[in-house]
Amino acid sequence: MARVWLPYADLDEARRRLGGLPAGLEVDCFRADGDDPPSSADEVELVVLPYMRPEGPHVLRGLPSLRVVQTLTAGVDDVLPYVAPGVTLCNAAGVHDASTAELALALILASGRQLDVYARQQEHGAWRPVPGTALADLRVLVLGYGHIGQAIEARLRGFEVASVTRVARRPRSEPEVHSVDELPALLPYADVLVVIAPLTPATERLVDATALARLPDGALVVNVARGRLVDTDALLAETRSGRLRAALDVTDPEPLPPDHPLWRTPGVLISPHVGGASSAFPPRADRLVKAQLERFAAGEPLANVVHTGA
Repeated sequence: MARVWLPYADLDEARRRLGGLPAGLEVDCFRADGDDPPSSADEVELVVLPYMRPEGPHVLRGLPSLRVVQTLTAGVDDVLPYVAPGVTLCNAAGVHDASTAELALALILASGRQLDVYARQQEHGAWRPVPGTALADLRVLVLGYGHIGQAIEARLRGFEVASVTRVARRPRSEPEVHSVDELPALLPYADVLVVIAPLTPATERLVDATALARLPDGALVVNVARGRLVDTDALLAETRSGRLRAALDVTDPEPLPPDHPLWRTPGVLISPHVGGASSAFPPRADRLVKAQLERFAAGEPLANVVHTGA
């Protein structure tokens, strides 16, 4: 019997949400919300990390029998440092497509149509119309064309955008995807830059002062990936001047300190890293966990392997 840790309150919740548990597994529950790790640390072979619990990955360092780590996030940059040699790491590709893509569109629309301004005016009963920018007829550049990038493009189709330019690490065709090496030449033609690339050493601060300077006046920078893909100081300079706008679900640093000037910069809209945190998340996460447990119990190849720990 292989032992696994699942991010549920107890076995009853795990069975209910997963529609039962595969044979051949011993299950303990660990949510990393102040609870102690299970007493089976020497035996556990697979851990499904709790979602958005910064303290969760730390527990991986004390598990000598660990073979597999399954995250419930698409990005794994915060988990990799804790994954020992020989341990397989799997991400949650596909789980966050709908939720994060929805938020990306919501941020674009809310920023363009001044919904944050109206929300503040509502507190004071103020009726002051402000000219807005429609998404229709804008040129959108999607930086990072994985599962979520594709989901964002699918949702853009109904808004009559002028064009969607796709950029990824490697160029592809059908549909056309440009190499990230072409990004400098593409930025001057982007009214909206949507950042949804993974955070790696190659992409950290990819959107720096030089890249931002290449965007046209009035362009909107949307970051629903990781804060460190964008140079915060450079973005602050461009938004403070009024030349660019920003709609950010992630920041660097994160959480953004209460006294950080981005909070009070006109044209900047901030949400607190909630791209995946919607009602769309639990059922998709549960389906992934159930399928992965079934593969693990049967000795079949796992899905979404991003690191083999070799």
